Amino acid sequence: MGVTGNIAARIAQHRSGTGSVFCRRYGLNRLVLVESHAEILSAIAREKALKAWKRDWKIRLIEQDNPEWNDLFERIV
Repeated sequence: MGVTGNIAARIAQHRSGTGSVFCRRYGLNRLVLVESHAEILSAIAREKALKAWKRDWKIRLIEQDNPEWNDLFERIV
């Protein structure tokens, strides 16, 4: 989870192993959920809200739009 103005650069960081410590620790490099926000403050508020969610809720959110957990990066760039 994170907020960025440049999704391509953020994904490149994670795939090269230079992303966040959390993503490096758990080998996370696939984009399975994307939300677009017009304002940075709403994006930050949404990120904080999602971080407080239980794991099951996050999984349901992902599976609503991406039940196969496909990498969405190529679709959005």
